Amino acid sequence: MTTATGWVLTALDGEVPTFGVGNFDSRPLFPSPEWLASAGAQSTWTDIWFTNHIFEAVLGAVLVIAFWLVVSSRLKMVPGKRQWIGEYVYNIVRNSIGREVLGEHYQRFLPYLLALFSFIVLTNFFGLFFVFMFAPFSKVGFAWALALMTWVLYNAVGIKRWGFFGYLRRATMPAGVPPLLYILIIPLEFISNIITRPITLALRLFANLFAGHLVVLVFVLGGSWLLLYSHTALYHVAGGVSLLVSFGIFALEMIVAFLQAYIFTVLTAQYLSSALADEH
Repeated sequence: MTTATGWVLTALDGEVPTFGVGNFDSRPLFPSPEWLASAGAQSTWTDIWFTNHIFEAVLGAVLVIAFWLVVSSRLKMVPGKRQWIGEYVYNIVRNSIGREVLGEHYQRFLPYLLALFSFIVLTNFFGLFFVFMFAPFSKVGFAWALALMTWVLYNAVGIKRWGFFGYLRRATMPAGVPPLLYILIIPLEFISNIITRPITLALRLFANLFAGHLVVLVFVLGGSWLLLYSHTALYHVAGGVSLLVSFGIFALEMIVAFLQAYIFTVLTAQYLSSALADEH
């Protein structure tokens, strides 16, 4: 059960809901007797792996695969609505990201970029639905996994083209830098290009989704609390205003959900481009 959904259902049952860090924890879909008896301590492998947030990620992957299978079937010269939607999303990734950033190399990596963009957008929108109300990338572990995939890909591509030492040299020794500065530049470039890229890539996605979720909780749950449990007319007005403002926040979160998927995909393409470039 998600944070917001569980809070509202508790309120409807007549109980005063509580909120804390534990509300962000993953919960097993099929809790074991040990989990129920120990007030949420994950004691079996099913409690750890069959959770609501992992289910969201798997469901997102299945829906993305199903979407592209459906929109790419029975293609016509004059596209219908279904084919037009698929072509529109495809053109965003191909033209705005693939061709623009990778140039002649874009076709090799277009399937990965397209899958990446589609998956992040879809799962980000889960955070706006009442049933879920929590995007998987609001958990930093999911963002780490996706960033690690990108890190492995662009480093593997660079090593394959230039060899291990050739790629390492290009990644740490920019062209035009005087040799006297190598003692300073090489460590900085190594940290920047090899170590911090996946960290910043993951944290950027996680922090924006997590912050958005927190803001939604503040306005929706805070407004609900003021309406349901306060006994002052002014608090009731404040609660109603808070809920109205939350609709604007939801609209903003829709933009953020798309924008963060776009940024993550663009940065992935840029890292691939830098790994293939002749000079850094």
